[in-house]
Amino acid sequence: MTTVQHVPGAGMDQIDGSSAFVGANPSRAESREQLSEAFYDLLVIGGGILGTSTAWHAAQSGLRVALVDAGDFAGATSSASSKLLHGGLRYLQTGSVKLVSENHVERRALTRAVAPHLSNPLTFYLPVYKGGPHGAAKLGAGVFAYSALSGFGDGIGHLMNPAKARADVPELRTEHLKTVAVYRDSQMNDARLALMTVRAAADSGAAVLNHAEAVGLRFTQGRVTGAELHDRIDDVAFGIDARVVLNATGPWVDHLRRMEDREAAPSIRLSKGAHLVLKRTSPWRAALATPIGKYRISFALPWEDMLLLGTTDEEYTGDPGAVSVTESDVEQILGEAGRSVRDRQLRRELITYSFAGLRVLPGGPGATSKAKRETMVTEGRGGMLSVSGGKWTTFRHIGRAVTRRLASLPGRSLARDMQPQAALPKRPPLPGIANPRAVERRLLSDGGRPVPHLGADTARHLATHYGSVAFDIARLAGERPALAERIHPDAPEIWAQAVYARDHEWAETVEDVLRRRTTLTVRGLDTPQVREAVRRVLEA
Repeated sequence: MTTVQHVPGAGMDQIDGSSAFVGANPSRAESREQLSEAFYDLLVIGGGILGTSTAWHAAQSGLRVALVDAGDFAGATSSASSKLLHGGLRYLQTGSVKLVSENHVERRALTRAVAPHLSNPLTFYLPVYKGGPHGAAKLGAGVFAYSALSGFGDGIGHLMNPAKARADVPELRTEHLKTVAVYRDSQMNDARLALMTVRAAADSGAAVLNHAEAVGLRFTQGRVTGAELHDRIDDVAFGIDARVVLNATGPWVDHLRRMEDREAAPSIRLSKGAHLVLKRTSPWRAALATPIGKYRISFALPWEDMLLLGTTDEEYTGDPGAVSVTESDVEQILGEAGRSVRDRQLRRELITYSFAGLRVLPGGPGATSKAKRETMVTEGRGGMLSVSGGKWTTFRHIGRAVTRRLASLPGRSLARDMQPQAALPKRPPLPGIANPRAVERRLLSDGGRPVPHLGADTARHLATHYGSVAFDIARLAGERPALAERIHPDAPEIWAQAVYARDHEWAETVEDVLRRRTTLTVRGLDTPQVREAVRRVLEA
């Protein structure tokens, strides 16, 4: 038994590092052995949301699936989004009416049937200022059309009095504010939603392993039939054999394509999107979407009890692994937010975290802000499939589309092993599906409460980040009082989440726990003491 002693500021007394909870993930050595010895129908390289969605749907279809990633699941682009599930109001500007309609269909499916425990509706205000890029009539018509494309399922887009908007967004600038256009979309924690998709893939039979880098491809008579991998955690080499290899590496898609064919031409370009996270100076009950130009919008979003600002949109040609937020990014984001947000909310001392991600766009000329967010699926000289692009909101649709493509590949014999998609559930839920309010009430109920003195903010956090899986975490905390302690006194997370992340969510590094399994890093609370305590839990 390993014990972690009290760490000042970490909110715990001691933690038993062992886990008696049944059903833990296999060890890395066991996973490598399984991956090395089995023969798979599909090897997915890339554990972002496109790769995990495809692994989930392919495994559901009956295929033997392996999923690997060089870093953590959702460790790059997929956890660096604007945290929105949305139709894409600005796409109406480019005439992409069909895309907006399809996005709305997927958004409604996610928020109502697939992941209501991991997404929530959010009201958006578009302020119309004197001299702004769009007039009131145009924006009013735009939000009405936007809501019509969603079947008016979230109300009717309309114009409203600025005074009412100021009541919901206290930091809204009202100088020269003519009116406010209103519409509805949805929001999520992208890292948590991606991890639940990995869980869904594993529950459907997929073998998964993160921190396993593809360093080469295997070939049989000129066709790609697997990959050589390096376990970055244990420093062990191993390989995987598969009938089909899917390259879902996002910004690195061309890097892997060149492993297949050294002469492969570039297929994508990258757009950098930077964001800032700030402490809020007052409660916000709605988000701001401020037009910056004809095609761009600056978001100010209430998220995780904080404020999320962004995003930038500029072409990026550097190393995808080195993308970062620069001083010019910070100045741009704060400056653009300042068009509609009061100065006191934009003080630099309120910034707790910054992050940047890369959008994968089709290759070609023109400004990245005007580029279509379309999905590209190609087949290389050696038969490897590559998927890139698309939007977070449509990840289910993309996974299903790629799975259909697998069934139609000539000479692979996959179709005979797959269940027809018509026979599968159209909207299979992600693990933990439940009404988060009901989960929260049960966690806080007096009768049979699993964790005495569980804070209301912690109960709400568990309910909206895990759904019914929150009861497994509460059970751990109930059995060991030390696990019910907060990791940091200023955050809702408890130590049971760190143990659960280690044993059931493939967390291998401190960053895995603090950045993607919890919100400690984005809150600016990943202090040296907290990091050391988490490290000890992971090593237990």
